[in-house]
Amino acid sequence: MPVAEDLVPEEDEAPEAVPVPHLLAPRLNEIAILLDIDGTLLDLMPTPREVWVPPGLSETLNRLLERTSGALALVSGRSLNDIDLIFAPAEFPAVGGHGAEMRVTSDSEAIAARAPPMDKELKRRLAAIARLSPGILLEDKGYSLALHYRLAPHAEKAIYEAVSLIRADLPHAPIEVLPGKSVCEIKHSGFTKASGVRELMTREPFKGRRPLFIGDDVTDETVFAIMPDLNGLAFSVGRRSTGVAGHFDEPSDVREFLARLLDDEGATARP
Repeated sequence: MPVAEDLVPEEDEAPEAVPVPHLLAPRLNEIAILLDIDGTLLDLMPTPREVWVPPGLSETLNRLLERTSGALALVSGRSLNDIDLIFAPAEFPAVGGHGAEMRVTSDSEAIAARAPPMDKELKRRLAAIARLSPGILLEDKGYSLALHYRLAPHAEKAIYEAVSLIRADLPHAPIEVLPGKSVCEIKHSGFTKASGVRELMTREPFKGRRPLFIGDDVTDETVFAIMPDLNGLAFSVGRRSTGVAGHFDEPSDVREFLARLLDDEGATARP
Protein backbone atom coordinates (compact mmCIF):
# COMPACT_ATOMS: atom_id res chain seq x y z
CA MET A 1 0.00 0.00 0.00
CA PRO A 2 1.33 3.49 -0.79
CA VAL A 3 2.75 5.76 1.87
CA ALA A 4 0.84 8.76 3.22
CA GLU A 5 2.37 11.11 0.69
CA ASP A 6 0.86 9.06 -2.13
CA LEU A 7 -2.66 9.48 -0.77
CA VAL A 8 -2.79 13.27 -0.33
CA PRO A 9 -1.79 16.15 -2.60
CA GLU A 10 1.72 17.55 -2.40
CA GLU A 11 2.14 19.84 0.61
CA ASP A 12 3.25 22.84 -1.44
CA GLU A 13 0.18 22.47 -3.64
CA ALA A 14 -2.42 21.87 -0.92
CA PRO A 15 -1.39 22.77 2.64
CA GLU A 16 -4.84 21.76 3.86
CA ALA A 17 -4.69 18.38 2.15
CA VAL A 18 -7.40 15.82 2.77
CA PRO A 19 -7.35 12.15 1.72
CA VAL A 20 -8.12 11.63 -1.94
CA PRO A 21 -11.13 9.28 -2.33
CA HIS A 22 -10.15 7.89 -5.73
CA LEU A 23 -6.76 6.82 -4.33
CA LEU A 24 -8.17 5.26 -1.17
CA ALA A 25 -11.30 3.64 -2.61
CA PRO A 26 -9.54 0.75 -4.42
CA ARG A 27 -7.73 -0.12 -1.17
CA LEU A 28 -10.68 -0.39 1.21
CA ASN A 29 -9.76 -4.04 1.71
CA GLU A 30 -6.44 -2.87 3.22
CA ILE A 31 -7.69 0.02 5.37
CA ALA A 32 -9.35 0.28 8.78
CA ILE A 33 -11.59 3.37 8.98
CA LEU A 34 -11.68 4.86 12.50
CA LEU A 35 -13.98 7.81 13.16
CA ASP A 36 -14.60 10.09 16.11
CA ILE A 37 -18.28 11.08 16.46
CA ASP A 38 -18.98 14.50 17.98
CA GLY A 39 -17.46 17.28 15.89
CA THR A 40 -16.18 14.77 13.32
CA LEU A 41 -19.09 12.75 11.97
CA LEU A 42 -21.83 14.78 13.67
CA ASP A 43 -22.16 18.53 14.07
CA LEU A 44 -21.70 19.85 17.61
CA MET A 45 -24.88 20.99 19.36
CA PRO A 46 -25.55 23.08 22.51
CA THR A 47 -26.01 19.89 24.53
CA PRO A 48 -24.81 16.29 23.99
CA ARG A 49 -28.38 15.00 23.73
CA GLU A 50 -29.22 17.30 20.83
CA VAL A 51 -26.83 15.71 18.32
CA TRP A 52 -28.52 13.95 15.44
CA VAL A 53 -27.49 11.65 12.61
CA PRO A 54 -28.06 13.26 9.18
CA PRO A 55 -30.04 11.27 6.62
CA GLY A 56 -27.91 8.78 4.74
CA LEU A 57 -24.99 8.71 7.17
CA SER A 58 -25.85 5.37 8.77
CA GLU A 59 -26.31 3.85 5.31
CA THR A 60 -22.91 5.19 4.25
CA LEU A 61 -21.26 3.75 7.38
CA ASN A 62 -22.94 0.38 6.88
CA ARG A 63 -21.82 0.22 3.26
CA LEU A 64 -18.25 1.09 4.26
CA LEU A 65 -18.45 -1.54 6.99
CA GLU A 66 -19.33 -4.08 4.30
CA ARG A 67 -16.68 -2.84 1.82
CA THR A 68 -13.95 -3.01 4.50
CA SER A 69 -15.10 -6.48 5.61
CA GLY A 70 -16.01 -5.07 9.03
CA ALA A 71 -12.95 -2.88 9.58
CA LEU A 72 -14.79 0.33 10.43
CA ALA A 73 -15.15 1.57 14.00
CA LEU A 74 -16.41 4.62 15.85
CA VAL A 75 -13.94 5.98 18.43
CA SER A 76 -15.59 8.16 21.05
CA GLY A 77 -15.62 9.45 24.59
CA ARG A 78 -19.26 8.39 24.71
CA SER A 79 -20.19 5.01 26.15
CA LEU A 80 -21.11 2.19 23.78
CA ASN A 81 -24.69 2.40 25.05
CA ASP A 82 -24.84 6.11 24.21
CA ILE A 83 -23.33 5.52 20.77
CA ASP A 84 -25.98 2.91 20.04
CA LEU A 85 -28.78 5.24 21.14
CA ILE A 86 -27.55 7.94 18.78
CA PHE A 87 -27.24 5.67 15.74
CA ALA A 88 -30.18 3.36 16.52
CA PRO A 89 -31.23 1.05 15.04
CA ALA A 90 -27.77 0.71 13.46
CA GLU A 91 -24.90 -0.67 15.54
CA PHE A 92 -21.24 -0.38 14.64
CA PRO A 93 -17.91 -1.64 15.97
CA ALA A 94 -16.71 0.97 18.43
CA VAL A 95 -14.20 2.09 21.02
CA GLY A 96 -16.18 3.86 23.74
CA GLY A 97 -15.50 5.75 26.96
CA HIS A 98 -12.13 7.09 25.75
CA GLY A 99 -10.83 3.54 25.38
CA ALA A 100 -12.57 2.08 28.44
CA GLU A 101 -14.67 -0.36 26.38
CA MET A 102 -14.90 -1.67 22.86
CA ARG A 103 -16.96 -3.80 20.53
CA VAL A 104 -14.97 -5.42 17.75
CA THR A 105 -17.91 -6.37 15.52
CA SER A 106 -21.42 -4.99 15.24
CA ASP A 107 -22.99 -8.05 16.84
CA SER A 108 -20.32 -8.97 19.42
CA GLU A 109 -20.36 -8.40 23.16
CA ALA A 110 -18.67 -5.33 24.62
CA ILE A 111 -15.16 -5.82 25.99
CA ALA A 112 -14.07 -3.86 29.08
CA ALA A 113 -10.49 -2.74 28.53
CA ARG A 114 -9.21 -2.94 32.10
CA ALA A 115 -11.02 0.27 33.04
CA PRO A 116 -12.51 0.39 36.56
CA PRO A 117 -15.52 2.65 37.13
CA MET A 118 -14.82 5.99 38.76
CA ASP A 119 -15.04 6.08 42.57
CA LYS A 120 -18.59 7.02 43.62
CA GLU A 121 -17.55 9.57 46.23
CA LEU A 122 -15.14 11.23 43.81
CA LYS A 123 -17.85 11.31 41.17
CA ARG A 124 -20.26 12.90 43.67
CA ARG A 125 -17.78 15.67 44.47
CA LEU A 126 -17.09 16.36 40.82
CA ALA A 127 -20.80 16.33 39.97
CA ALA A 128 -21.41 19.06 42.56
CA ILE A 129 -19.39 21.44 40.36
CA ALA A 130 -22.40 21.64 38.03
CA ARG A 131 -24.13 23.74 40.70
CA LEU A 132 -21.65 26.57 40.17
CA SER A 133 -23.79 28.13 37.45
CA PRO A 134 -27.01 27.56 35.50
CA GLY A 135 -26.18 26.17 32.09
CA ILE A 136 -23.47 23.77 33.26
CA LEU A 137 -24.62 20.34 32.13
CA LEU A 138 -23.47 17.17 33.86
CA GLU A 139 -22.98 14.00 31.82
CA ASP A 140 -22.21 10.75 33.62
CA LYS A 141 -20.52 8.38 31.17
CA GLY A 142 -19.84 5.64 33.70
CA TYR A 143 -16.07 5.57 33.24
CA SER A 144 -15.90 9.36 33.21
CA LEU A 145 -17.80 12.51 34.12
CA ALA A 146 -18.21 15.48 31.77
CA LEU A 147 -19.09 19.06 32.66
CA HIS A 148 -20.41 20.85 29.58
CA TYR A 149 -20.42 24.64 29.63
CA ARG A 150 -21.38 25.54 26.06
CA LEU A 151 -24.48 27.21 27.57
CA ALA A 152 -22.41 28.85 30.32
CA PRO A 153 -19.08 29.88 28.76
CA HIS A 154 -18.41 32.32 31.60
CA ALA A 155 -18.09 29.34 33.99
CA GLU A 156 -15.07 27.76 32.29
CA LYS A 157 -12.46 29.17 34.68
CA ALA A 158 -14.53 28.35 37.78
CA ILE A 159 -15.05 24.77 36.62
CA TYR A 160 -11.35 24.07 36.09
CA GLU A 161 -10.46 25.77 39.38
CA ALA A 162 -12.97 23.59 41.23
CA VAL A 163 -11.60 20.44 39.58
CA SER A 164 -8.05 21.49 40.51
CA LEU A 165 -9.08 21.94 44.16
CA ILE A 166 -10.55 18.44 44.27
CA ARG A 167 -7.41 16.98 42.68
CA ALA A 168 -5.24 18.83 45.19
CA ASP A 169 -7.34 17.40 48.01
CA LEU A 170 -7.00 13.90 46.53
CA PRO A 171 -3.47 13.89 45.05
CA HIS A 172 -3.35 10.11 44.73
CA ALA A 173 -6.71 9.72 43.00
CA PRO A 174 -6.08 7.97 39.65
CA ILE A 175 -7.89 10.52 37.49
CA GLU A 176 -7.09 12.56 34.40
CA VAL A 177 -8.66 15.82 33.23
CA LEU A 178 -9.51 16.09 29.53
CA PRO A 179 -10.23 19.62 28.27
CA GLY A 180 -12.41 19.70 25.18
CA LYS A 181 -14.68 21.95 23.17
CA SER A 182 -16.72 23.67 25.91
CA VAL A 183 -16.37 20.61 28.12
CA CYS A 184 -14.21 19.53 31.03
CA GLU A 185 -14.10 15.75 31.30
CA ILE A 186 -12.63 13.77 34.18
CA LYS A 187 -11.86 10.09 33.69
CA HIS A 188 -9.99 7.28 35.38
CA SER A 189 -6.35 7.30 34.30
CA GLY A 190 -4.70 4.36 32.58
CA PHE A 191 -6.63 4.30 29.34
CA THR A 192 -7.12 6.65 26.40
CA LYS A 193 -8.59 6.60 22.93
CA ALA A 194 -5.08 5.68 21.77
CA SER A 195 -4.86 2.64 24.07
CA GLY A 196 -8.29 1.57 22.83
CA VAL A 197 -7.25 1.92 19.19
CA ARG A 198 -4.03 -0.01 19.80
CA GLU A 199 -6.06 -2.86 21.31
CA LEU A 200 -8.61 -2.74 18.50
CA MET A 201 -5.88 -2.98 15.86
CA THR A 202 -4.67 -6.29 17.34
CA ARG A 203 -8.03 -7.92 16.67
CA GLU A 204 -9.67 -9.22 13.53
CA PRO A 205 -10.85 -7.81 11.17
CA PHE A 206 -8.69 -4.75 11.99
CA LYS A 207 -5.44 -6.65 12.50
CA GLY A 208 -2.92 -6.13 9.69
CA ARG A 209 -4.77 -3.21 8.15
CA ARG A 210 -3.65 0.38 7.83
CA PRO A 211 -5.76 2.67 10.08
CA LEU A 212 -7.21 5.91 8.77
CA PHE A 213 -8.37 8.00 11.73
CA ILE A 214 -10.38 11.22 11.63
CA GLY A 215 -10.94 13.28 14.80
CA ASP A 216 -11.49 16.84 15.91
CA ASP A 217 -10.80 17.37 19.61
CA VAL A 218 -7.92 17.40 22.11
CA THR A 219 -8.75 13.85 23.17
CA ASP A 220 -8.16 12.69 19.59
CA GLU A 221 -4.56 13.87 19.69
CA THR A 222 -3.53 10.70 21.51
CA VAL A 223 -4.67 8.76 18.44
CA PHE A 224 -3.01 11.19 16.05
CA ALA A 225 0.25 10.55 17.92
CA ILE A 226 0.21 6.76 17.47
CA MET A 227 -0.66 6.68 13.78
CA PRO A 228 3.02 6.55 12.70
CA ASP A 229 3.48 3.47 14.93
CA LEU A 230 0.63 1.76 13.09
CA ASN A 231 1.63 3.01 9.63
CA GLY A 232 -1.62 4.94 9.71
CA LEU A 233 -3.02 8.24 8.49
CA ALA A 234 -4.68 10.88 10.67
CA PHE A 235 -6.84 13.84 9.66
CA SER A 236 -8.21 16.60 11.86
CA VAL A 237 -11.54 18.41 11.64
CA GLY A 238 -12.24 22.05 12.39
CA ARG A 239 -8.74 22.88 13.57
CA ARG A 240 -5.21 22.39 12.36
CA SER A 241 -3.56 19.78 14.54
CA THR A 242 0.08 18.78 14.51
CA GLY A 243 1.09 15.37 13.26
CA VAL A 244 -1.81 14.92 10.85
CA ALA A 245 -1.72 14.38 7.10
CA GLY A 246 -4.51 16.85 6.38
CA HIS A 247 -7.52 18.77 7.56
CA PHE A 248 -11.29 18.88 7.03
CA ASP A 249 -13.11 22.14 7.74
CA GLU A 250 -16.26 20.67 9.28
CA PRO A 251 -18.18 17.41 9.81
CA SER A 252 -20.18 17.83 6.60
CA ASP A 253 -16.88 17.60 4.69
CA VAL A 254 -16.09 14.32 6.45
CA ARG A 255 -19.51 12.91 5.60
CA GLU A 256 -19.07 13.95 1.96
CA PHE A 257 -15.63 12.33 1.85
CA LEU A 258 -17.00 9.03 3.21
CA ALA A 259 -19.81 9.05 0.65
CA ARG A 260 -17.31 9.75 -2.14
CA LEU A 261 -15.21 6.78 -1.02
CA LEU A 262 -18.15 4.58 -1.96
CA ASP A 263 -18.82 6.41 -5.23
CA ASP A 264 -15.19 6.12 -6.31
CA GLU A 265 -14.97 2.51 -5.13
CA GLY A 266 -17.97 1.68 -7.27
CA ALA A 267 -16.47 3.51 -10.25
CA THR A 268 -13.21 1.58 -10.02
CA ALA A 269 -15.12 -1.70 -9.89
CA ARG A 270 -16.96 -0.97 -13.16
CA PRO A 271 -15.34 -2.10 -16.42
